[in-house]
Amino acid sequence: MTNERALVVVDAANVVGSVPDGWWRDRRGAAERLRDSLVPYAAAGLPGLPGPLDVVLVVEGAARGVDSVPGVRVESAPGEGDDRIVGLVADRALGAAGRTCLVVTADRELRRRVEAYGARCAGPRTVRPGA
Repeated sequence: MTNERALVVVDAANVVGSVPDGWWRDRRGAAERLRDSLVPYAAAGLPGLPGPLDVVLVVEGAARGVDSVPGVRVESAPGEGDDRIVGLVADRALGAAGRTCLVVTADRELRRRVEAYGARCAGPRTVRPGA
């Protein structure tokens, strides 16, 4: 294992959509609230994954253009968010063998795709306890 920070990639659309709180009325605002809620995890870590962490939030559609903040890098997918997530995981697999990677999503097909590159997966409750 390397000394590099673990990479945590969050599927914004999937995690935001896990709680029916009216997110569909303001997708960008919902993605920004999720981004802000992820900041503490970058320093403190997640259960079983101590910090500091490299946290990447992947947004798509109406949420594109959400800005990064200290602790959370936001990637706007030019097309499907799932494809961008797989690309990030594949880049990690090629560039830093042994670097831990966790993808936060409940999407079964996306889980299958990223696990093929050695990523671990966790559901939305990992970063959104009310999900």
